Formats: sequence, structure tokens, C-alpha cells
Amino acid sequence: METVHNFINGEITESTTDRFGVVFNPATGEQTRQVVLSKAQEVEQAITVAQAAFPKWAKTPPLRRARVMFKFKALLEANQDKLARLISNEHGKVYSDAVGELTRGLEVVEFACGIPHLQKGESSANVGSGVDSHSIMQPLGVCAGITPFNFPAMVPMWMFPIALATGNTFILKPSEKDPSLAIALAQLLKEAGLPDGVFNVVNGDKEAVDVLLTDPRVQAVSFVGSTPIAEYIYSTASAHGKRCQALGGAKNHCILMPDADMEMASGAILGAGFGAAGERCMALSVVVAVGDETADTLIASLSESISKMRVGPGIIDGPENDMGPVISAQHKEKIVGYINAGEAQGAKLVVDGRNCKVEDHDNGFYVGATLFDDVTPDMSIYQEEIFGPVLSVVRVPDYQTALELINSHEYGNGSAIFTRDGETARQFSEDVLAGMVGVNVPIPVPMAFHSFGGWKRSIFGPLNVHGNDGVRFYTRMKTVTTRWPTSVRLEKHRSHFTMPTMG
Repeated sequence: METVHNFINGEITESTTDRFGVVFNPATGEQTRQVVLSKAQEVEQAITVAQAAFPKWAKTPPLRRARVMFKFKALLEANQDKLARLISNEHGKVYSDAVGELTRGLEVVEFACGIPHLQKGESSANVGSGVDSHSIMQPLGVCAGITPFNFPAMVPMWMFPIALATGNTFILKPSEKDPSLAIALAQLLKEAGLPDGVFNVVNGDKEAVDVLLTDPRVQAVSFVGSTPIAEYIYSTASAHGKRCQALGGAKNHCILMPDADMEMASGAILGAGFGAAGERCMALSVVVAVGDETADTLIASLSESISKMRVGPGIIDGPENDMGPVISAQHKEKIVGYINAGEAQGAKLVVDGRNCKVEDHDNGFYVGATLFDDVTPDMSIYQEEIFGPVLSVVRVPDYQTALELINSHEYGNGSAIFTRDGETARQFSEDVLAGMVGVNVPIPVPMAFHSFGGWKRSIFGPLNVHGNDGVRFYTRMKTVTTRWPTSVRLEKHRSHFTMPTMG
């Protein structure tokens, strides 16, 4: 049985643990690998290595750090097919979706390539008589990222490219459900010229996480996952004096107005609700339909489209499936439990995905696209994040009721509206209590040069990931105020006849 180990100080490092996690191919239900669940001492070793590598890397000119990012970008592009297949085989998402995930991560790498510009400070001349001030954006030190199973490439790349480009060292603790991609990224970074010890991967569970949260040498922690864990990460890291950004769960709503382009909206809602089997923090899970006629039209359209969806392995010969399996048997059971609860609590089950069967893949972790109508706010399928291919339709009489419904939910990650009316769209964009808003865009994930993050209990910490917030998170400002005494000027200087360079 192949074992996924750690990557410390530039090489694969075997663990001495006697605890292992099981890695499955969700499409077949078969175990493909095991992953080490590191001992606390092994995490401490990674921190020691990262701390030792920090001073030299922090002093490396930003231009040289950017060149490593440029080479890493090229290697990601050259190895895209291999990486996408690895994602699909361990996570289950269809191949094109895995390529899309890599592309979105690559965009953050491209953003980090501009670090010489992004890390510039500010300056003011003559703040006093003969006195100047300037600021320096300096790296923090050892930073850690704790990432979820649903995006084994994109979410880590929300974090470490900016952390590394700004001069920090980094320890990645990926999900134990699909850990292989993290090792592949570490090896590509080394190939790109990143010095040993600057980027490390430790695999593990809560024991490994708690070391990263409490060790005083770790200066900052980034996390993406469920809200209860995000709250634990944030409170523990903050109590130990660390900077922390912890992104939690979501229950993303969209308002469907009567004047919307129904054909366009229905297609967009279908993809946003069921893409990646709903295992996205920005998945669309609730449609708030204004008026019964609007809801009836949507339900009819979605029902027909769902009946034509292809569910199966992420990688096949022939036409690609629309949706793959979910990550594990346990997660499948959890999703089915929510469908059972929705039905028991009185929601109308329009399309039932509980008994989804895939030919020759009887043991795969498949849940079919599931559609509920007449969902009400007191139901668990409305209140809680399901993280699966379950879409709920809530009927309301008017726009204001729809807005109040969204704003009263505990989560505020993303939200969207489908309408042709500019005034309604503008009002919604201003008034909705969500961190990311789409107008006729069902999954409003910002590009890498903007920042990603929600509101309310979808995030803990003041700074979002990537974009300018990401640069601010991984640096701290130092302001220098200077006055120079009168001195004797040197009139003679040695001449140089070659082009000066900073490389």
C-alpha cells in the first residue's frame, strides 16, 4: 500500500507514526493509499526547519522571489494534466472541474508574481523640517495553512504563493482525505528553485493542527473549512498570539426575480448547485423564488435538466460526466441524512438523488442531484450547510421578503440575484449581508487580484484571502522616520560603466 508521507526541508520525510488515514478513490470506493497522521514532534520539526529558513528567504530580493513564482507557474501549466488526474482520482470531481480548480489557483500564483509592486510601502517627504517617513511591508515569519478536501489545489494556492512571495516560510497541513496533491505542489516548488525548508507539508489530524495553533514560532494561520472548526482555529490561534484568517461554512442564496432571463438563470443555477457534487463553499444551495409562477417555471426547468445529467467517475473514456461522487462513504451518509430530514420536515422532494446508481461502480460514493421545493426557514436543509448536491427552493411573495430572508441567515459567504432590472440589482448589491455578490452570476468568486471572503459566521478574522487583503495578512507594516545631520559631501566617486542590476 502506497503511503503519503511528509515533505520537510526539501524532501519526502517518512513518519514514525503508527496512525494512518485512509485515502479512497471516491468513484470506485476502493482504498488507493494511506496517509501518515504525523506525531507532534514531526510537526515541530517542520516548524524548526521553516524557522531556520526564514531569515535568508526574507532577505531575498522580492524580484528573485517573484522569479521562483514565475517558474512555478510554468511548471503548473506543464503538469496540468497529471495534477488534474490526481485531483479527480482522490477527490472525485470531474476532470474539467479539476482543471478549472488548478486554473483558479494558478491565477493567485500569477498575482504573486507581481510581488515587487505589491509589497511596495509608502513614503512622505518633509513630514517635518528635514524629516522624511517611509513604510516597509515586512514578512511575518513561519506561516501555516490548514486546508479542506474540496479544493486540494486551489485553496492552498489561495495562501502559500502570497506568503512565499512576501518572504515568509510556510507549512501546509492538507486534508487527510486527498493529501497527494500537496506533495506534488511541494515538489514543483522545489523544482522551481524554492530553497529547502521554505515550504513544507505535514499530514495529520487534530494533533498536528494543535501544534501549528499553539507553537509560538508560528506567526500566522490560514484556514478554510466548516464554521465550528473555523471558530476553534481562530479562537485557539488568537489566544496564542497569532494572526489568523479562518474561513468557515456557507449557505449561499440567490434571489430569482420574475423578470429574470429564466433560461439563462436555470442553467446557471443548475451548474452552481450541482457542480463538484455541491462540495463547494460557494455552491448555490438555496433559490429564493419571488412569486409562485417564478418558482413553478424554475422547478419545471430544473427537473427536466436534472433528468439529463450524467453522474459517474470523474475520468472516463468518452463524453465527460456532469457530476462525480462525493468524497467519502461517511459524507454520502450525512448528505442522505439531510435529504431524509428534509422530506420528514415537510419539504416537497421533487428529485430524489438518494438511490443514485452508476454502472460498474456499485461501491462508489454517489449521490444524485436532489431538488426540494416548498422549503421553509425552520428546516434543517435550509439552516445548515449540507455540502452536497442538494438544492432548496424557497417561495416568497416579493423582493423585500427575499432580502430579509437572506440577511437573517447566520452565514454570509456569497449571494446572487437574477434580474433584468438595474435598480433592483444595485439595491441588492448594497443591502445584502454577504461578502461576495453576483448579479446574474451564480458563483461570484472574485479573481485573484480581488480578495475572497464572506461575512457573519462565514469568516473569523478581519482579512480575507488573496488580493490586497492576502498581501496585508502576510506582511506587517513598519514605519521609519529619518533625519540626516549636515555632513561633508564626497565630491569624487568611482565611475562604473556597466548597467546596474538588482538581480
